Amino acid sequence: MGNDDFFMGLALEQAQRGGLLGEVPVGAVLVAPEGIVLSSAHNNPIASHDPTAHAEVVAIRKGCASAKNYRLSGTVLYVTLEPCAMCVGAMLHARVGRLVFGAYDPRHGSAGSVVDLTEVACFNHRLEVTGGVMAEQCADILHRFFKARRGRK
Repeated sequence: MGNDDFFMGLALEQAQRGGLLGEVPVGAVLVAPEGIVLSSAHNNPIASHDPTAHAEVVAIRKGCASAKNYRLSGTVLYVTLEPCAMCVGAMLHARVGRLVFGAYDPRHGSAGSVVDLTEVACFNHRLEVTGGVMAEQCADILHRFFKARRGRK
């Protein structure tokens, strides 16, 4: 779990950056099989005017560019919040090897909470999934962000 905590800490730093910019504070870090960070990102749909600019998708796009390949076999994607259906789909298409997420998402989570798209039998790729890594810290940053947002209204 040591590496998982380390890389999730980096994802939390990305989440904080996004939150400071007014984006929902979700961060992601994509790690190569050798343990090298390929990319990192935070949510960016508001600033980029792009509803697909979730942290996971941005990290995958950057990682593919860095690897010069649309396939990311053997990589690990660390994300502070359980991914939505779109993001799990992007991971499956990119052939990410493992997903590690922090906080569970009981409203949109598609890696076990609402639905588990990582285990659909007819898909030709499977993701290994580890959930709940540093879950308390990951959930806390979201709770503080939304509490502050409600306070401003």
